[in-house]
Amino acid sequence: MSVLQVLHIPDERLRKVAKPVEEVNAEIQRIVDDMFETMYAEEGIGLAATQVDIHQRIIVIDVSE
Repeated sequence: MSVLQVLHIPDERLRKVAKPVEEVNAEIQRIVDDMFETMYAEEGIGLAATQVDIHQRIIVIDVSE
């Protein structure tokens, strides 16, 4: 797993429309794992794939607290 770079406004890549995920496979699972690691490193509770320059409809959320 790795921490990904988080994009910030006014980065135009944040406006790009994400594509649907067609199949959950090993690549998608790796993206989700990296997104969770990134979210925790940023001390967040949620992260969309577009925020890490991956334009697929993926979101991670942790509401455990």
